[in-house]
Amino acid sequence: MSGVSITRPAQTATAPPTGTIRTPGAPFTPSRAARELGLKRREFDLAVHLGCVRTLPDEGGGGRRVDRDEIHRLRNDAHFPETLRERVRAVGTADGAKLMDVTPTRFTRLARLGLVTPVTFYLNRYRAVVWLYLADELRQFAVGKDSAPLLTGRTSRSQRDQLEAGLDLRPRNWRGRQLGFLLRPADDPWARAAVVASFLDPAQVAEIVDDPYERAHVNRLRPEQPAHGVPGSPTAGLAERIMTADDPDEILWLRADLTVTLAEARDHRPAPRPTSEQAPPAHEAPEQDRARPVPPPQDSRPEVSGQSGVPERTRGLLGRLSGRNPRPARDRKRAARV
Repeated sequence: MSGVSITRPAQTATAPPTGTIRTPGAPFTPSRAARELGLKRREFDLAVHLGCVRTLPDEGGGGRRVDRDEIHRLRNDAHFPETLRERVRAVGTADGAKLMDVTPTRFTRLARLGLVTPVTFYLNRYRAVVWLYLADELRQFAVGKDSAPLLTGRTSRSQRDQLEAGLDLRPRNWRGRQLGFLLRPADDPWARAAVVASFLDPAQVAEIVDDPYERAHVNRLRPEQPAHGVPGSPTAGLAERIMTADDPDEILWLRADLTVTLAEARDHRPAPRPTSEQAPPAHEAPEQDRARPVPPPQDSRPEVSGQSGVPERTRGLLGRLSGRNPRPARDRKRAARV
C-alpha cells in the first residue's frame, strides 16, 4: 500500500484426445498450484502477493503461472504445509484482538488509526465490510518495544478527537498495500501505469491520460481486483468504492504517481494505435454508400414531355394525385353512357 514428479506405468503410445495438449513439465495454473500446495485459492493469491510463492508470466498471455521447481521448493520444507499456511493466515477483529491480548474495541481503534493494516477484506451477507489482518504481523506488533502503551495505556486526546471525527484509515491503508502487491509483478511501464490508474476514479484518469488510445491501452492492462458480488449489484458497488481512492491527499499522490509513470511509459514505447483506416473489400461498398440511392447513368435519362422537363409517366401520376389532370376522353364517354 502476490512440481511433483508423477511416475506413470508404461503405456502404449497413442494420440491424445482431440483438443488435449500434454506438455510435460509445463508450469501450473494458479488453481492447480493452489491444490498442489494445499491452499485455498484466496490463500494462494495472498501467498503470491506476499512473495511466498514466486510466479512467472505465461508466454501465451494467459496470466501468471507457477513453475514446477517452485512447487518442489515449497513442498520440500520440513514443516510443509503448516509453515506456508501460517504465513498467509488472515484473521478478523475478534481473533486479532485475542492474538494481541486486547479487547475488540481497542483493536478496532488501533486499526482505524492506521497502526495495524488490513491485508484483505470481504463483505458479509449484511454488506458490512469485514477486514482481515495477517496473524503473523499482529503477533509481531504485540511484542514490539513501542507497542505496550498502545495496547494497555489510554488513547491520547488527539487520537480520540480523530476517532470521534470519523477517522478510519483501514480502506486507505489497504489500498496502499494492494498497490504495492500489484506493482511488484508489473515489469512494464504501461502495466505500472495501469496499476496506479486502477485506484483512481475514471474521471481522474481521463484528466491525466487525455489521449484516447493511451487511455484504452491503460484500461486493457488494468489488473483484476478481487471480485465481490455480481457486477452491478450493491455489494459490487460498495467494493468498488473501497477500491477507489477518496482521500484528497491520497488522490493527489496517486495523480502525481500516474503522471510520472505515464511519462516513463511514453518514453519506453508509444501506446498502440491504428495506423490507417481499413478500406472495405473491393466487392463491398461502405455502409453509407449502400444506404444512398445510386443515380442513373448519364446516358439513360427518362424521356420528357414538352418543355417542362418532367417525365411523362411522372407528370401523369402527379396530375391524377392532385386532381388537375382530367381522365382520358374514352373514360369520359364511357362515364356519360352509364
